[in-house]
Amino acid sequence: MCRIIALIAFACLSSTHLIVAQETWSLEQCVRYAQQNSLTIRQAQYGIQNARLAEKQNRFSRLPSLDASANYGYQFGRTIDPTTNSFDNQSIGFNSYSLNSGVTVFAGNQINNSIRQSRFEVQAAELEAQASANTIGLNVARAYLSILLSEEQLENAQKRLEQSRRQLDQTDRFIRAGTLAENERLSFLAQIALDEQAVVESQNAVVINYLTIKQLMEVDPNIDIRIQRPRIDVPTIANPDNFSANELYATALGTQPQIKAGDMRMQSADLGIALAKGAMLPSLTVFANLRTNFSSVARQLTGFGSERLSQTVFINGTPTTFEIENPVPIFSNNPYWDQLSQNFGQAIGAGLNIPIYSNHRNRIAVERARINVLNTEVNNRQLQQQLKADVQRAVADARAAKRSWEAAQRSVEAAQIAFDNAQKQFDLGAINGLQYATARNNLDLAQVSLIQAKYQYIFNLKVVDFYEGKEIRLD
Repeated sequence: MCRIIALIAFACLSSTHLIVAQETWSLEQCVRYAQQNSLTIRQAQYGIQNARLAEKQNRFSRLPSLDASANYGYQFGRTIDPTTNSFDNQSIGFNSYSLNSGVTVFAGNQINNSIRQSRFEVQAAELEAQASANTIGLNVARAYLSILLSEEQLENAQKRLEQSRRQLDQTDRFIRAGTLAENERLSFLAQIALDEQAVVESQNAVVINYLTIKQLMEVDPNIDIRIQRPRIDVPTIANPDNFSANELYATALGTQPQIKAGDMRMQSADLGIALAKGAMLPSLTVFANLRTNFSSVARQLTGFGSERLSQTVFINGTPTTFEIENPVPIFSNNPYWDQLSQNFGQAIGAGLNIPIYSNHRNRIAVERARINVLNTEVNNRQLQQQLKADVQRAVADARAAKRSWEAAQRSVEAAQIAFDNAQKQFDLGAINGLQYATARNNLDLAQVSLIQAKYQYIFNLKVVDFYEGKEIRLD
């Protein structure tokens, strides 16, 4: 049976790995999977559950409490009989039961304020979990675009390697025909070595970027996954120069959940002052209880017997004896259930507690609550300042990325023209292989820079969309 269970578990695990490995992941799927499996978000979900439990507990504090108790034991030495309240010097077995209930009628409005405070805490926990999810989504998008960048660079490196090999074949034909010297092939051999190195480096970059996204998605690094490669073009309608950092910041204040969570924490802190002040007010409670008990030495009167008493008196100096019938009570053990019935008592009442002096604990609690308000206010300002700095940085990065992309385009255009001219001159024998390889390298570097600038620009535009509250997508 154990072997069968182990085989079933292994089959299920293997099938799960196959599903993960066989899927081609889109950006949306990667983000969703990462958010569902993130340990950070799991901790945030536990925080939400704790906050909801606290809210539930505060709501239930409005209801009456009810508890029952029972005890049984023996008393030794000089003790008080629990049924007669008289001292006795013998071992006594005792048993008692009680049922108690109470409800708070008024406690400085602490119950209502605690319920309101816990609701704000729940909302804050939910918003903070959403902020964590957004951060993970942005990190996954960065890793996703890094994979697309490295794979595109790998393709270009492989194409350059094939081109260098073809160029070496062509050079060998020219050498055999006697139009080029033997040493002309050395430049192309060196270029092939550089291209092979570029291929290896690009392959390593692909592996590292896949490892990064697997770590963000909490996927086993040994599982092979592939991402979708949509056609991504730089948006022509986007113009970062027209972005307003102030307008984007105003929008982000209304869309970013960490800012809303800070507002909830602030309202919760304000209620903390009211809660602390409530402890300084009188509290009123209503209570009721039922109780009964049993004692092993308790006795009950079952009847009367009689005894004859002889008494001698002197009458006129003559002794005379009289016999008197004296009634004697007869006691027996009091049965258990009879005692419980006979000792059954009830009580109802109300209690008023007026705090007069509590060693300044209540006043210190109020001061701590006020400090917590000030501290929460500072934290919110820090969140807003950080958001403002991030928004300003996002706008500046988008503008800089656009200029880098435009400059990279011009650089590729110029390098392409220079390479085309070098290709024609090399075909005519006007330049040697070193000059040709130099023109090739300049074009390769310009193309690599263009690819990097393209994906950096796209990512920076997505960051701006993120602060506008838009979903991160690769359209």
